Amino acid sequence: MIRPILTSLAALALAIPLAIPLAAQEVLPEPRDWQAVTETARGQTVYWHAWGGSNATNDYIAWAGAQVAERFGVTVEHVKLKDTADAVSRIIAEKSAGKDVGGAVDLIWINGENFAAMKEQGLLFGPWAEELPNWQFVDVEGKPAVTADFTVSTEGLEAPWGMAQIIFYHDTARLTAPPRSIKALADWARTNPGRFAYPQPPDFLGSTFLKQAVMDLAPDPSVLTEPVNEDTYQTATAPLWAYLDDLTPNLWRSGAAYPQSGPRLIQMMADGEIDLALSFNPNEPSNAIANHELPDTVRTYVLDGGTIGNASFVAIPYNANAKAGAMVLANFLMSPEAQARKQDPAVWGSGTVLAMDKLEGEDRARFEAIELGIATLAPNELGQALPEPHPSWMVRLEQDWTARYGVGQ
Repeated sequence: MIRPILTSLAALALAIPLAIPLAAQEVLPEPRDWQAVTETARGQTVYWHAWGGSNATNDYIAWAGAQVAERFGVTVEHVKLKDTADAVSRIIAEKSAGKDVGGAVDLIWINGENFAAMKEQGLLFGPWAEELPNWQFVDVEGKPAVTADFTVSTEGLEAPWGMAQIIFYHDTARLTAPPRSIKALADWARTNPGRFAYPQPPDFLGSTFLKQAVMDLAPDPSVLTEPVNEDTYQTATAPLWAYLDDLTPNLWRSGAAYPQSGPRLIQMMADGEIDLALSFNPNEPSNAIANHELPDTVRTYVLDGGTIGNASFVAIPYNANAKAGAMVLANFLMSPEAQARKQDPAVWGSGTVLAMDKLEGEDRARFEAIELGIATLAPNELGQALPEPHPSWMVRLEQDWTARYGVGQ
């Protein structure tokens, strides 16, 4: 998913009063009374603001919308975003205008600094997520990211619906022994100039590459779990900027231009422009192979020290018009049926948030029947995902990267 630079949004949010009174006439749905929620939801239209930059993502959202329409009478309209900030800024604008009910955004695909900013300013409805019927299947113990979004406690304000982890992929027909550490990547790029690329920050994947690098290079990575302060930031990032000064001239097009998204990396590899790339979806290369977008010689791997992983969530804004319908959709997205379909590389290939030992019978069989795909690592090969830094680190890294290396769009 793509995340924006939030400097301007944070400034806007700071101007909003923290206390957000609900309109007296609004009757809030109570997730513990699920029958009442589903009855209220019937006939509602949920405007789901979600990234629309992938055909697989868009097709899956269309399928989920068709399912909740048929089963629960809830219409889902996918408002396709290039940037999550578009939805966040709209909610902020509505609050500034006093529109505390009947908002335009009913559900938003969100995590990281977007969630932290909205939570801090009280712009989210809830808590509700942990009261949904399908929460019982969520792997709270094995996947701590489902309740701690970039170190920020979710407190039931958002519902997890996907897991992700950085993987690197390469075409074995051209590259048989890829670099397995951040430092080794720079060494490899020096002898293979122009054959590696990452998307231009603030594209989320590009920004995540920066976080992976700073995590591997920082003298004390533990400082990344705390909010940025000037002393720790300068010490932690000095090796990163030295590293990028070395790497950048050896990137695709010598760092004079950057791809604008993860899907563009797939096209570049298919066209033979690069030999090494990265994704935040361990199944994306298998999905691309199945869709004839990559050759079947492409394989994936993770760095020897591990790679960053996180969860994706959906949240309901405080002034959403269709809160009940949004909860029905969110609950369906956490269902074993929807999660298994989402994990199938032929459909999307996004990791599940559910615990297999909490599933039985047909629900468990759905996952056991999934063919992960020729380029997909088994869960044990992915290893333990590294936790995301505090959201403030991404914002600051994006700002400083743009000042140092940014190029025109």
